Amino acid sequence: MDATKVLGKTLVASPERQLEADSDMEIVRRVQAGDVAAFDRLIIKYRERVYGIVYNLTSNREDAADLAQEAFIKAFQSIHRFGGQSSFFTWLYRIAVNSTLSHLRKNRLRSFFSLERVNTDEPVAREIIAALTDKTGVDRDAYVRELQEKLNDALHKLSIKHRTVVTLFEIDGLSHQEIADIMECSVGTVRSRLHYAKQLLQAELQPYMRR
Repeated sequence: MDATKVLGKTLVASPERQLEADSDMEIVRRVQAGDVAAFDRLIIKYRERVYGIVYNLTSNREDAADLAQEAFIKAFQSIHRFGGQSSFFTWLYRIAVNSTLSHLRKNRLRSFFSLERVNTDEPVAREIIAALTDKTGVDRDAYVRELQEKLNDALHKLSIKHRTVVTLFEIDGLSHQEIADIMECSVGTVRSRLHYAKQLLQAELQPYMRR
């Protein structure tokens, strides 16, 4: 996962999401009416995205595969209770996220953000790029390792809920409203958690960048 992308831009839900939700609901109704095989279409459609969010939270491929499968099993078992109050996408993500959070709390696992994708729209990110550009060979490798540790130390000062919001927004590209629906909190809470994470990262990284 990309720690520095917490400094990114706000995303909004697109009209295509509504069309997607309507299409999903048609499939859900077929499953609820007894066409069990239709659920495979939802698995095929969302399995990579569900796996992605779980992997971003756990950084463990085996756990991600197991938890993603568990999410689909739970969704199928509960499909008759799904009434369309939210999109199927949101409902499925909520199941996957809640299962993953329970797994993380139970096993006290740490997830690690990477520097593979740096958002150059922010000053702190630009400083990272500049610092990396100025360093070569052993110095650059050492700098990357040290910065990576710094980022992970900073992010793990956040609660699991804060890190989850960061992951859903910056890695999965969900809107504030979608995250609020998944996390069952207000949009204001989502924005507050993202703002807090951004402030923490800036406070942790700025002294490091001035070295």
